[in-house]
Order: sequence, then structure tokens, then C-alpha cells
Amino acid sequence: MSSPKKQQKNAQRAKTKAKQNRVGKPAKASAGTLIDNPFDDVKIDLSTFNFQDILDNGFDPADYDDLFQAMKAAEAINLQTMCAVFLQYPVLELVISEEEEEPATDFLMGLLIEYRIAVHGDDEDSAMAWIEAPAFQKAYVEASRMLTERNARSAH
Repeated sequence: MSSPKKQQKNAQRAKTKAKQNRVGKPAKASAGTLIDNPFDDVKIDLSTFNFQDILDNGFDPADYDDLFQAMKAAEAINLQTMCAVFLQYPVLELVISEEEEEPATDFLMGLLIEYRIAVHGDDEDSAMAWIEAPAFQKAYVEASRMLTERNARSAH
């Protein structure tokens, strides 16, 4: 795992990039641009992230607006690109690497549901149906596989 200083630097870049996207950066981005470190410019202070607080009290979807905006731009390209962007969000990477599988999965599912509610106006049942649909499942697995392979190549 990256050092806290590097995580903070990456989070800062990702937040700045997300703000630029909201303020007028061209909305059309290529899949490669979105997949290759989509949150480098967003500032997220991972040292203050408290997963136990989320487990106890839930989370505020507004705190994840930069994630949802990046996912929306990626979804305009295709579902696999959206899944790849989602899986690279620094908070998710931290949760996946440091937390137990069941609560981490619940958190990821919660974010996906909130994304569909916030961006597409779905209700919770519709959002769950979208997540459970074969098209989403296939895109998610493929995005995960692609990122795993890319990370393995870059580690060598």
C-alpha cells in the first residue's frame, strides 16, 4: 500500500481533477484517460477516513460526488469503463485492501446504489436490479480483471 503522504498527494490530485471536470473541463473523455488513474487530481484525505463511522452511521452520498461524476462520464463510454473508474476510487481501494470482505462489499454496493439514485433517478430496487443484471456483472468482472492485469504488469 502507498504511504500516507503519497495517498494524500494522489487524493489531492483526484479532487482537483474532479473539480475541474465540474467547472468546465470537456465532458467527453476517452476510455484510456478515464481508466488510467482517474482520480489523480482529486484530494481525498485518506488519513481522516473512518470506515467504522460509516459502518455505524452510514455515509452521505454528497461526499462521493466526485466519484459519481467520474462514473457518469465513464458510463457514457461504456459500462466496463465505468466499473474500472469505480474500482480505482482511492477510498474504495483503501476499504478493499484493509477491511473485511462482507462490510467492504456492503459499502461498495451502497455506493453503486447511491450512484444510480443520484445520477439516474432510480429507486433502490431498480438500482439493485441494475447491479444484478448480467451486463453489469460481466462489465464489473472484466474491469476488475483488466485492472488486476494492469497492476501486475506495472509492478514488474
